[in-house]
Amino acid sequence: MYKEDETAMVRRRLCLVIPSLQAGGMERVMSELTWFFSRKDKVEIHLVLYGKEPEIFYKIPDSILVHMPAQVFDNRFRLYFSLSRLVYLRKVIKRIDPHSILSFGEYWNSFTLLALAGLDLQIYVSDRCSPAKKFGFFHAQLRRWLYPRAGGVIAQTELARQLYKNQFHNERIFVIGNPIHMYGGDDSQKDKIVLTIGRLIKSKNHDKIIEVFCKINRPGWKLVIVGGDALKQNNMSKLRNLVYSLGAESKVFLKGYRTDPEKFYQRSSIFVSASESEGFPNVIGEAMSAGIPVVAFDCISGPSEMIIDGHNGYLVPVNDYCTLSERLERLMDNESLRNIMGARARESITEYSIENIGSKYYDLLINS
Repeated sequence: MYKEDETAMVRRRLCLVIPSLQAGGMERVMSELTWFFSRKDKVEIHLVLYGKEPEIFYKIPDSILVHMPAQVFDNRFRLYFSLSRLVYLRKVIKRIDPHSILSFGEYWNSFTLLALAGLDLQIYVSDRCSPAKKFGFFHAQLRRWLYPRAGGVIAQTELARQLYKNQFHNERIFVIGNPIHMYGGDDSQKDKIVLTIGRLIKSKNHDKIIEVFCKINRPGWKLVIVGGDALKQNNMSKLRNLVYSLGAESKVFLKGYRTDPEKFYQRSSIFVSASESEGFPNVIGEAMSAGIPVVAFDCISGPSEMIIDGHNGYLVPVNDYCTLSERLERLMDNESLRNIMGARARESITEYSIENIGSKYYDLLINS
């Protein structure tokens, strides 16, 4: 009687650890990876959510085994519930007994490493912020102590790798960019729209973008801002008041959080980012995949990995709003230039497809 080779049927367990899958760049990358890994027969995927509000905003495959604490986090007893989350994380991952673990989040990675201290587990951590981000004294010391104990640190850019190597003294630092959702699309559908997408937080300078756009004042052009309030900054109402004070209600539109970014990419002709700090900005890559030239601040990490200045978009010195305005005007006034740069952008961004980036994660987490 034929007996199937049992070793051929063994599935390696991969544990993906993140506070939640609420709306955000880090969370979106994790959700993209769940779809990629779910197509691999030899992997059993466990998603562990352990934050204060472990919600799921992004759709994930039905085959993913999701774990989250039943206990509701009560901020009145912050210390107790934080310790409870540590215990929960340790217990659930010990029970899963994974081949490897991938943790996301510059603050949360320390939490994961602390929860799993002393266990013989292969833990990979990845910050999702600018590598130059400043941390408080306690957390900076915690990272210096815990990160060298990780099985590997995943940087999003080569610059980040160099900085992490000096900070953490961990020789196993790997560079893997973000997987970019490739939108493609029909260029004939594009309207005179300047688009920006991102959380409404101070460092992204949406107020300055609005002011620059209104000063340019090109007839027929509109500015569309997609994104909602975050970090308790309540900027939506401030931006609405700014638009009203400028008399720009007919040309500046605040759309809030949306689950359908594709339709905005498909209709827009230019993408603008005035962010002072990024890890690896997904929205820039997504805009490029839709054939949109991007004008972005050349902050310390991220945009320069994707944009070649003057070739497939424009890089502008951080906080140089005069140059930002000039680059936007140049593209708004020249449809041919927009088309040429947009085509180059679409072609160059393919190296960050989910297949390419997912394969790098797979080789590191499963095949190594």
